Amino acid sequence: MKLISWNVNGLRACLTKGFQGFFSQLDADVFCVQETKMQQGQAELELPGYRQYWNSAERKGYSGTAVFARREPLAVTYGLGIEEHDHEGRVITLEYPEFYLVNCYTPNSKRGLERLEYRMQWEDAMRAYLCGLDGKKPVVYCGDLNVAHQPIDLKNAKSNEGNSGYTAEERGKMTELLQSGFLDSFRALYPEKTGAYSWWSYMFNARANNAGWRIDYFIISERLRGAVVDSAIWPEVTGSDHCPVGLELNF
Repeated sequence: MKLISWNVNGLRACLTKGFQGFFSQLDADVFCVQETKMQQGQAELELPGYRQYWNSAERKGYSGTAVFARREPLAVTYGLGIEEHDHEGRVITLEYPEFYLVNCYTPNSKRGLERLEYRMQWEDAMRAYLCGLDGKKPVVYCGDLNVAHQPIDLKNAKSNEGNSGYTAEERGKMTELLQSGFLDSFRALYPEKTGAYSWWSYMFNARANNAGWRIDYFIISERLRGAVVDSAIWPEVTGSDHCPVGLELNF
């Protein structure tokens, strides 16, 4: 089973930059997107053979997630079921016989860390949600999680210490999640691979210089470790300031 995740930084814009070509080329079973910045129906998106599930933010042109799936899930839920966290269209969960798929766009703690306190509340709620699902069947948790976990996961670790996405608090929450029975699928396969990034700033020729961050993940239940065929990153795919990441599982 092939799964793809991509923060498209505005799906309408990405559609003009090759989205559908990459979508067709990858031929994924499930394709998750984050930061759609649109409501369903605001753009023509013909994806024959795929069911579409959308969770848009109440605020227009902001945040939002979508999942395009070949297989019809047993059930679909939107959000975490917590009022304070469910206005920005950040989570979609599909239940399949073998596993739960959770597509997430984690809130950014923002410049000046003005949203860090909220981010910490979000992380605790998300971890509790994932652990609850994991108690029933294995979980595949993917998306833009807005944190580089270890120094190997960004180009300039030293100079970014304390910045949004690389604070001790955010990194600590990722560690807590992984210690709760989950696995970073990419690092499980490639523990020492450097230069593997999924996001680059638009400033300072960051992408051309590969001065990036790995903040897009497939986090899986530990007991799915043996099912992982590959965990991939496609930095050559443009169309957003993020590139797609993928996971292949063999159940």
